[in-house]
Amino acid sequence: MGISENDFRGVDLNLMVTFLVLMRERSVSAAAHKLFLGQPAVSGALARLRQLFGDELLVRGTRGMEPTPRALDLAAAIEPAVALLQKAIAVPPAFDPASSERLFVVGMPDWVEHWLMPGLLTRVRRLAPRVRIVLKESNPFAVGDMLDKDEIELGVAALRTGPRWQHQRPLREMGFRCVYDPRQLPFAGAVTLAQYVAVPHLLVSYRGAVEGTADAVLAGLGLRRDVCYTTPRFSAVPGVLGENAIVSTVPEVLADRWAAAGLLASSALPIAMDRFTVSMAWHARRDDDAALHWLMGVIEDEARAAP
Repeated sequence: MGISENDFRGVDLNLMVTFLVLMRERSVSAAAHKLFLGQPAVSGALARLRQLFGDELLVRGTRGMEPTPRALDLAAAIEPAVALLQKAIAVPPAFDPASSERLFVVGMPDWVEHWLMPGLLTRVRRLAPRVRIVLKESNPFAVGDMLDKDEIELGVAALRTGPRWQHQRPLREMGFRCVYDPRQLPFAGAVTLAQYVAVPHLLVSYRGAVEGTADAVLAGLGLRRDVCYTTPRFSAVPGVLGENAIVSTVPEVLADRWAAAGLLASSALPIAMDRFTVSMAWHARRDDDAALHWLMGVIEDEARAAP
């Protein structure tokens, strides 16, 4: 951007603030009160503004001081410029987690909650004991709309590229594993491709689909699987598999947790599926939210440490 220094020589930018207050108050004495200045100082500033712009700017009328057309044009141009300058030089308010009572509203799918929230809540309560978190169920297809409508402040999911205002930060890359109940399906060792396509499948789909990524991979091999049940919630998987001889393909962090808890057995997939990345997303209007950025830092720490 090219700036002509000569255009600003002899110009006091404080005059622009005084001008905007005068335009708002339409009174020298009222403007002086708002600016914590004496009335003579504001009268002097108005005189300098008149000289600078070569216009009376504010003239006495039947209802007090009235702006001239030139003053109205100037106000329309100067006000947004001063607002941008104020934002640029303002010191963001500090965030003290130890004393904060901030309420965070976060959106994530149930499987991300199962993976992240036990350890994350422990970290948050240790660092910020009076902070509260409200979790709203979300998914990769809903996060952007929920952020735009201010229904959540932060979304955590396997996100795709969103609109320009949706800022994202990756948390962790991961893959998939196959889970089943060994009481229902006593497989010996890793699940083979023949076993994978021979038994029915539970599919988790946020949109109620009957086919997923695994089906596209299988189709490339000339194979297909039988999806006998679709649910939008991963939390339903252990219960359903515990009563039925079926398998499900789930994020590896979820499979590992269920296996560690003795709920389900976990196996590497017999097909090659692309890995994916879990990310955080927030609206650009929250870029200066120090508290939210603190929370994102804590989430990053937990995502690195969580099994």
